[in-house]
Amino acid sequence: MFEDLDEIVNKHDELGQQLSDPALVKDRKAWAQLSREFAEVGKVVEAYTAFRQTEQQLNEARELLADPELRELAEAEVPELEARLEALTDRLRELLLPRDPNDAKDTFVEIRAGTGGEEAGLFSGDLLRMYCHYAESKGWTTEIVSSTPTDLGGFKEVILLIKGEQVYSRLKYEGGVHRVQRVPETEAQGRIHTSAVTVAVLPEADEVDLQIDERELKIDVFRSSGPGGQSVNTTDSAVRITHLPTNTVVTCQDEKSQHKNKAKAMGVLRARLLDRMIEERDAEVAAERRAMVGSGDRSQRIRTYNFPQGRVTDHRIGLTLYKLELILSGSLDAVVEPLAAHFRAEALKRAGASDAGSD
Repeated sequence: MFEDLDEIVNKHDELGQQLSDPALVKDRKAWAQLSREFAEVGKVVEAYTAFRQTEQQLNEARELLADPELRELAEAEVPELEARLEALTDRLRELLLPRDPNDAKDTFVEIRAGTGGEEAGLFSGDLLRMYCHYAESKGWTTEIVSSTPTDLGGFKEVILLIKGEQVYSRLKYEGGVHRVQRVPETEAQGRIHTSAVTVAVLPEADEVDLQIDERELKIDVFRSSGPGGQSVNTTDSAVRITHLPTNTVVTCQDEKSQHKNKAKAMGVLRARLLDRMIEERDAEVAAERRAMVGSGDRSQRIRTYNFPQGRVTDHRIGLTLYKLELILSGSLDAVVEPLAAHFRAEALKRAGASDAGSD
C-alpha cells in the first residue's frame, strides 16, 4: 500500500516549488487550490517521515537484542516502537484512502417538510437554524437560496448554500430522513406527534464539473409570492428552470432581481444534476452502501430527535445522545465526528481486506 510514497514526497517538493512562483500568487484561485493540495500531501509526507524513522529505530533496537549488555534496554524499547509503528501504519492507511473529490466544495443543503403538516414545516425551520449555527461555529458563511415559508413560520422547503473550508466533508452524512417526536404547539391534548423532514446535501458544481446545454432548459418567470399566496413582488422576478431531459425543476424567488434568482436557480440545478450523475455512475457502489448499516442513502430514516426525552439518535451507527437542545443549537460535531470516524473505519476495513487479497 505504501509503494508510491516516495513519489508523494517528490510531489510535495514540486508543489512547494510551484507555490514559490511569483506568477502564481497573482492567480488567487489557483494559488488557494495548490495550497490546499500542498497541505494535504504534507500530512502524508509528515506521517511517512515519522514511519520511516520509527521503522529504522525498531530495526536498530532489534539488533541490540543480540548484545548481552544492551539487551534489557532493547527489550523495553521494542514493544514501544512496535506500537508506534503500528499506529503510524494505520495513520498512513487512513491518509492514503481515496479522497472524495467533493469534500472541499461549498454545499447546498435542501430541507423539505415531509409527513406531519405544519409540525414538519416548523421542524424544517429548526433544522435550518441548526445548520446555520453549526456553519457559524465553523467560520463558514450561509445564504438562503430559495424558501417556501408556511403560515406558522416554518418552511415547506428551504435551500441553504454554505461556503467554507471542507463544508461537504462535514455535512455529507446529513442527507436522509430526519424524524422528530414532540408535542406540537397546535396539539390541545398534549399528545406526542411524529413528523419527518428530508435533507439533501449536494456539493456545489462548477461549470467545469458539468456542462449544461441552454437549449435543454425551459425558463419561466413569474411574480414572487409569500405564505398563503400573498404577493410580495409586483414584477416578474421569480424564476423557474426546468431541465427537460431529466425533468428536474428548480424555482427561486427570494431575490428581487430576476437575474439573481436565475443565477441562484442555475447553481441549484447544476448541483442536482451533478448529484444525479454521480449516483448513476456509482450505482453499484451505492447499492453496496445501502446494504451497510452505515448507509447515507437519503431515502432512509437516519436520525430521530425526541423532545420529551431530550434525545438524539442516529440510527446508522446506533448513537444516542441526550443533548438535543445543544445539538439543535449548532453543536453538531457531537454527531458528525462519530459518523465520520465510522465511515473511515469502514473504508479502512475494505482497504485492509483488499490488501490481504492482493498478497
